[in-house]
Amino acid sequence: MARRSLHNKRALVTGASGGIGRAIALELARAGADLILVARREDELAAVADEVQQLGPKALAVVGDVTDAETRQRALDAARDQLGGLDILVNNAGISAHGRFADADPSRLRPIMEVNFFAAVELTREALPLLRDGREPIVVNIGSVLGRRGCPHKSEYCASKFALRGFSEALRAELAPRGIDVLVVTAGPTDTQFFEHLIETHGALPWPEGKPVSPEPVARATIRAMERGRHEIVPSWRGWLLVTANRFFPRLVDWAMARYG
Repeated sequence: MARRSLHNKRALVTGASGGIGRAIALELARAGADLILVARREDELAAVADEVQQLGPKALAVVGDVTDAETRQRALDAARDQLGGLDILVNNAGISAHGRFADADPSRLRPIMEVNFFAAVELTREALPLLRDGREPIVVNIGSVLGRRGCPHKSEYCASKFALRGFSEALRAELAPRGIDVLVVTAGPTDTQFFEHLIETHGALPWPEGKPVSPEPVARATIRAMERGRHEIVPSWRGWLLVTANRFFPRLVDWAMARYG
C-alpha cells in the first residue's frame, strides 16, 4: 500500500451518524478531507455534518439505508457532482444480534449479511469507477476481531465479518495493479450505540463485560493506518490478544469459547 496524505481527499463514510463512523468522519475532516456521510438517522447525521463543516471541510449528508441501491447511488452521485470524485470509501455500517444459533429466528441471518457484507460489497463495486480516477484511492472496511475468531451467541455476525475480511483480501490483490488500496480495521469491543440497535436478542451474553474502548482511538488508528499504508490493523489490546491467542493457541481458545456455548 502507498503512503498517502488525506488533505484535500474526498471520502464517503457509511454508518456515519454515530460510533466509529462518526469518529472516522471527524478525523478525516481534521486531516482536511471533504466528506459524503451516509446513515439512516437524519438528525444525528445532520449533526455530524455540522461538526465536520465547523472543522472546515465540506460535508454532505445522504440519509438512507445502505442496503438500498438508490441510497448508494445518491451517495456516489453526490461524491461525483459535489466533490468532483472519490478517493476514500469507508464501509462502516453494521448491525448484529445476540443469542444461540439454534434459538434464532431463521430470518435473523439475512439482514445482518445484507448490511455487514452485501451492502459493503455492492457499494465498493459501484464506487470502483470513481475510485479508479481518484487520488491515492483506498477502500477501508471496518471489520471485527470476530471476523478473525468466531464466538458463540454471535454466529451470524461472525459469519458476516469473516466474509468481509475474505472479500477484502481477494479485492486487495485484484485492485493493487490499479493503484487502489484496501485496509481492514479489525475492531474489538467499542463503546458505541451498536448494542442498542440489535435486531434480535435472547438473554444477556454469558461472559463478563469488559470496558470497551471509545471510538475515537479506533478512528485515530484508522487514519494513521491509511496514511502509513497498512493492510490491516487491530486497534485494541484485547482484540489483539484474542487474535494472537487464536493464532498460536487455537485449541485453548476453542476450550474457552466452549465454556460459554
